[in-house]
Amino acid sequence: MDEESDSTGATAESRSAATDALWTDVRVQPIEIALPSGVGYTLRAYRLSTEVRAPEIDEREEDFPEASVSPTATDEDGEDVGGIDEAELTAQALAAGKESGRHTTGDGEAETDGHDASAADKADAGRDDEESLDAGEGEEAAEGEEEAEPEDVPVFLAERGRLLLFRSPEGLVEYVRTSTDHELAQLDTWDELRERIEPDDIVPLEEDRYELDLVVENLRGGHDAWDPSLIIQAGELARDVAYALRIPSVMTALAPGSPLDDLDEGLRTVEAGGFGAFFARRRLRKIDPQTTAALSWRTVIGKISSVVDWRD
Repeated sequence: MDEESDSTGATAESRSAATDALWTDVRVQPIEIALPSGVGYTLRAYRLSTEVRAPEIDEREEDFPEASVSPTATDEDGEDVGGIDEAELTAQALAAGKESGRHTTGDGEAETDGHDASAADKADAGRDDEESLDAGEGEEAAEGEEEAEPEDVPVFLAERGRLLLFRSPEGLVEYVRTSTDHELAQLDTWDELRERIEPDDIVPLEEDRYELDLVVENLRGGHDAWDPSLIIQAGELARDVAYALRIPSVMTALAPGSPLDDLDEGLRTVEAGGFGAFFARRRLRKIDPQTTAALSWRTVIGKISSVVDWRD
């Protein structure tokens, strides 16, 4: 995309003072996303996790009930899509343990396996003490979780797990003025935004323009051609979208310690320069441009594209 202008004829540098004031007041920003299928505009806000509800997500092909997924279950791309329901597994184990220590008489009544009543009572008392201790530890852990500091989380203009992308600023503004059936409607500043927004206000800042359509091609060009800024920005958007729209495969692909996260960290070090950049470049040269980098990113972009709802 041309860095100097967009379809509105405006540039990030030419954003008016009124436009800047609008987005500052409502704490929302317009963003521009370029995907293989086109370029679109949407809105994104950051709010404390305690201020927003969990998104309403329609069932997707990759969504599986956790209890029914085996530990090694994978999706069509070979990625892990879930795990065992630990609560259910624990309940089954406890039930099995109780059954293994008892047997039934011919009348179907249970009796103990050769232990006298006193020993059984002592064992039961010991279990009760352990359960009380476990319960106390569980309550302390729950209190610790409740006291955890809230953090900023992304919220997009999205409906039931689908990211809304508009091909024109006019289409975006018309939707904002006429609809409340989306995730941003919960924001305390939404009514003010609806009243003040104009098509001329849809001018994303440079850091809010994401060219996901160029990532795979850039990675395939080889280590010397890699554009750190392009790939780092794409990763930031992908993480935001994956979290806000609950896309497990993308969250896993970009999770700390993953190959794509290692790529991201290396590129950030290179971009920062300094002494560490030399060693970061050496580490990056060990990454296969075709498989680890380009193929993995193609999968991520495909997953994101699959949850986009294009609007005119």
